Amino acid sequence: MAQVEATTERVIAADAETVFDALADYTEVRGKVLPGHFSEYEVREGGDGEGTLVHWKLQATSKRVRDCLLEVSEPTDGQLVEKDRNSSMVTTWTVTPAGEGRSKAVVSTVWNGAGGIGGFFERTFAPKGLGRIYDELLQNLAAEVEK
Repeated sequence: MAQVEATTERVIAADAETVFDALADYTEVRGKVLPGHFSEYEVREGGDGEGTLVHWKLQATSKRVRDCLLEVSEPTDGQLVEKDRNSSMVTTWTVTPAGEGRSKAVVSTVWNGAGGIGGFFERTFAPKGLGRIYDELLQNLAAEVEK
């Protein structure tokens, strides 16, 4: 099994603290900025960063739906890590300053891919598809914090 990785980034016209706080707000903001690929969103514990337990289904393709139950941690300032209890998937959000009143948000997801020919197609196409989903999420996040 090879590790599969998808990474996307966006510069947002808001300071890093504002962007990070919005990302870490699973109660109010996160559910609003998720694109249509996400369903059954539910905060099960916490709701603000570290210690949050959140559930959603991610429909990456018409046939591929992941049931995700994510534990959220904040290992360093400006970083959120979401570890899926149902799979090897780990998503890391990093928000850093990018000049006056701007920040850079980077999202990177890694998981253990399938073997064989299925794994080849997963490694080839999944990062692009997930990248598009996260592009839309970051665009929605920017629209939310740039108000």
